[in-house]
Amino acid sequence: MAAALLLMLYVSITTDDPGYRFLSEEEEAAVHDNALLLWYTDESLTEFLETEALSFQGEYGIKVRPELVSGVELLEKINRASVYEGEEMDGEVLDAPDLYITSHDNLMKAYYAGLAEPVPDAGLVIIPKNYPQTAIQAVTCNDTIVAYPFFYETNYLLYNKTFMANIAKQRIEDETINLAYADQDENGEGEEVAPVNEVSEEEVQEAVDAMAAEDAADPMGEESATNDPEVLNRLSTMIPQTMTDIMTFAYNYEAPDTVEAVFKWDVSDVFYNYFFVGNYMDVGGVNGDDNTILNVYNQQTVDCMKAYQEMNQFFSIDSKEVTYDSILEDFIDGKLVFTVATTDAIARMEQAKIDGEFEYDYGVATLPDVSSLLKSRGMSVTDSIVINGYSARKEEASRAARYFAYTRAENLYKKSGKLPCRRDVTFENDEIGNVSAEYERSVPLPKMVEATDYWVQLEIAFTRVWNGEDPDAVMKALSDSIGSQIDEIDYHVPVQEAVTVGL
Repeated sequence: MAAALLLMLYVSITTDDPGYRFLSEEEEAAVHDNALLLWYTDESLTEFLETEALSFQGEYGIKVRPELVSGVELLEKINRASVYEGEEMDGEVLDAPDLYITSHDNLMKAYYAGLAEPVPDAGLVIIPKNYPQTAIQAVTCNDTIVAYPFFYETNYLLYNKTFMANIAKQRIEDETINLAYADQDENGEGEEVAPVNEVSEEEVQEAVDAMAAEDAADPMGEESATNDPEVLNRLSTMIPQTMTDIMTFAYNYEAPDTVEAVFKWDVSDVFYNYFFVGNYMDVGGVNGDDNTILNVYNQQTVDCMKAYQEMNQFFSIDSKEVTYDSILEDFIDGKLVFTVATTDAIARMEQAKIDGEFEYDYGVATLPDVSSLLKSRGMSVTDSIVINGYSARKEEASRAARYFAYTRAENLYKKSGKLPCRRDVTFENDEIGNVSAEYERSVPLPKMVEATDYWVQLEIAFTRVWNGEDPDAVMKALSDSIGSQIDEIDYHVPVQEAVTVGL
């Protein structure tokens, strides 16, 4: 590197052209070899990583080279590149990453393989003051923190705020009218009504034109309703707190012409179904890494699955026809009042507003409970930045990981649409705070190696129950199937805090 810098200095002194020039192959190789290599698999992170890598280099003098790679068999690729680094294989010279980004359910496998280095400053940085307990549990393996929590994915109740605000506004107006009638009844005939003055045709037309102009400017009434503190206060009491509340709402709601369904969600994907049973399942214990703990078959999970099956009878959603994307498009088009969404929906709706495709306001609330007795709890996945245990520059890699995941977390959403795990990050959109609240109460996806296909099997179980099979038999079969993969199983009733839902 020193030789390359001397060469660049010599060329800059002897050349007649003081402007920009391309580096030679030797110079590029020197810079390339001196850079920390960061692998990532999500293209939406490119702008954030590239700009913050330059900022990191300017601040610490250490170059980071982000490289977008395929997520297929990621750990296997990292392991091969780490073990055979510098050797040529399949026509390429292997170059192992010093750090990489992956979802937390890969961490246990990475830790066992020596691909995840314990975080050296975990006791100072990855603490409850800076991160929710959900994030800390997600990156903990065998009581050791092995990655920096970066961003998360979870789901929440998404609702059309315009529709709900209009209902709240109408209720306030109705109550005012009813109160006026009540006062009149108490006072007998009420006050004497003043005589009506005659109005000219021109004055009538002017009033009609003014009302038409007002309606054209604000056809749904969202400008006045969703920004009215009194309306918003009333609206906050109207968000369904249970699935029963949603069904009651559907029975009584006089929907606008655009609305095709009150509530619809992607019943084909376990990520959007998990909240039905999440409060009563325990796979892997609090950190999802203990292979002695498995409890998926108990009376509460069976009862929750029965309630889930009843939703099909009420909402009649065809699991083979719906997708998350199609449902979100319906929501943007004003065809739904409620749905279950993931973090990507925020950025998509904001862009749809800019493009003039979404003419409503939206709100975010925590997921409704299954019933007044059965509590809900959603699932979450935490993507983290991992220091490769094979890296020769672990200290520098740790500094870079902390910089991206902690120091510069404030810029993550603006440049990628991802929601950072770190606490105390401010957002212009207040609704994101409600998404963060749902993440904090969520259950991290289990990461113990012995239950790697738990996710797939649970999705199959939901599909079977949705299509009419006996919930008790399905949940017992799921427990037996997962249990057969684990040598030692400790069946116990999980003790989890019940969280009240709503705004």
